[in-house]
Amino acid sequence: MFDLLEKVNSPLDLKKLSVEELSAYATQVRDFVMQKVTQNGGHLSSNLGVVELTIALHYVFSSPQDKIIFDVGHQSYTHKIITGRVDGFDKLRHDGGITGFPNEKESEHDHFTTGHSSTSLSLGVGMARARDILNQDYNVVSVIGDGAFTGGMAYEALNDIGANREKMIIVLNDNNMSISKNVGAFSQYLAKLRLSKKYTAIKYNVKKSVKALPFFGDRFVRVLDRIKDNFKFSLIPNKMFENFGVKYYGPFDGHDIPTLISVLKMVKNTTRPVLLHVVTKKGKGVETVEEAPGAYHGVSPAGDKKSTPYCSVVSEKLCEMGESDEKVVAVTAAMSDGTGLTEFSKKYPNRYFDVGIAEQHAVSMCAGLQKAGLKPYFAVYSSFLQRAYDQVLSDICIDNRGVTLLIDHAGVVGGDGVTHQGIYDISYLTAMPNMTVMQPKDGVELKNMMQFSLTCARPLAIRYPKSYETEYSEHKPVDLSWEWIRKTNSNVYILAVGSKMLDIALKNDEANVISARVIKPLDEELLKNISSGHLITMEEGVLRGGFGEMVNAFYEHSDSVKVHSLGFGDVFFDKLEENAIFACAGVTETALNELVEKCK
Repeated sequence: MFDLLEKVNSPLDLKKLSVEELSAYATQVRDFVMQKVTQNGGHLSSNLGVVELTIALHYVFSSPQDKIIFDVGHQSYTHKIITGRVDGFDKLRHDGGITGFPNEKESEHDHFTTGHSSTSLSLGVGMARARDILNQDYNVVSVIGDGAFTGGMAYEALNDIGANREKMIIVLNDNNMSISKNVGAFSQYLAKLRLSKKYTAIKYNVKKSVKALPFFGDRFVRVLDRIKDNFKFSLIPNKMFENFGVKYYGPFDGHDIPTLISVLKMVKNTTRPVLLHVVTKKGKGVETVEEAPGAYHGVSPAGDKKSTPYCSVVSEKLCEMGESDEKVVAVTAAMSDGTGLTEFSKKYPNRYFDVGIAEQHAVSMCAGLQKAGLKPYFAVYSSFLQRAYDQVLSDICIDNRGVTLLIDHAGVVGGDGVTHQGIYDISYLTAMPNMTVMQPKDGVELKNMMQFSLTCARPLAIRYPKSYETEYSEHKPVDLSWEWIRKTNSNVYILAVGSKMLDIALKNDEANVISARVIKPLDEELLKNISSGHLITMEEGVLRGGFGEMVNAFYEHSDSVKVHSLGFGDVFFDKLEENAIFACAGVTETALNELVEKCK
């Protein structure tokens, strides 16, 4: 079934196949990816969409000498297959297997450990400049999606690349999607370029034929280029990249391997920055995925345990709030499905804003919405909010704006690897004056916190992991106080932050358990009432600057209260399975029980 896959264990093996065999190889790659993602989970539609493009790149260029850099990296499965990691797919996104993103520790063909968008142009031009300074000779190819071009960092890099004109190749993978459907002027611009596809095909075929002519082929091609540019600019509105100083070619069919190989060979020896525009289809080759690429962006593994996603709670509650309050507006950065805003977008389209992959812009825009009298909610994954640190501080906190951040995937994120862990937001958000930070114990409390946010006139961050399992029967009204969950005669008190920590804490029946649902400000009244004993803080975040350090600072002058903290140390946690990540951090039921025993 996978005979060609077995023959290819490196890019050199791929080059031994004929161009005709590559189509059959692509089919086997696609079937293999489908099989392994269904088994283990992973990114499906994005990977199915770039099979032919990745094959062509490795067929023309010589990795790892030539540097192929994938933006985001959730489309790198074909790249990993070609570069000898087929066996690792048996445990894709699990410890002992391969990661779902490029990882520098995993292969010499992965030049960076990536996971966030809009970075490949900056990484690429950095390598191109180093190559030139060191008088080395290799190609740099930055592959970037149309969705990533909604991120401002891509334009910062493009501006620099065009001005300095280092030799590099930009491959724009245009599938009209990021995670949700692309939005904005750039998406509309690419749509116009796609209309020029017929013109491009005619122009390319003429150039190819003329170049084959003896004696004057190359010189005549340069003349044709100048004539073609004048003609093209008069008919087709695609001057944008050329105005940046980057030569534009395209658009081409991203699933036509022979054409891709020919075009890549043509631009390979260019001496200036060029952009090759290829049009692909997310989910290519699997009809159900093609029809709903957003639904198949991330696939859960077969037999995955069922729990309640917090984003479904956000969806229900935000729609309810939107109905009762016309000032409620919702903002996403290309993540409407993942953060639970899809239903709100359908019910209240005039109060819903998808800004694309532009978290910095989203945060500052929310400040503007609030200043003008609205009540904005920005739903975002924790690891992506990091990209807007400065805007949260400067545009929301300094002026004490009543903006609510709904921070999904906060804490440990299994499967996606080191770049997606949401364990840093507590530390940097609690360091910001005026910021209030909360974390619910279950879905009901999340709804109550969102209701509380309506009357909160200051910056508010509500963080929560992907899902929860325990639904509690009792809920104290949400204010800035903590909640006693269990009282005992013990002198050991567990302050648990969030649903996962609370679940672990309640498995120990020898200590008092308190839900520290408000991370900042601390419930100082409750802490003052604990005048002696041992406090154990538990948080799904880094210890440095985290909740435990805040509690410890509160008791710094006390000789009768000892604070112990369970959380994540000062290292990157690159395990792939959630339980393994907690085990490496020492945040487990066993670790808690041992600590409680020592404190008694």
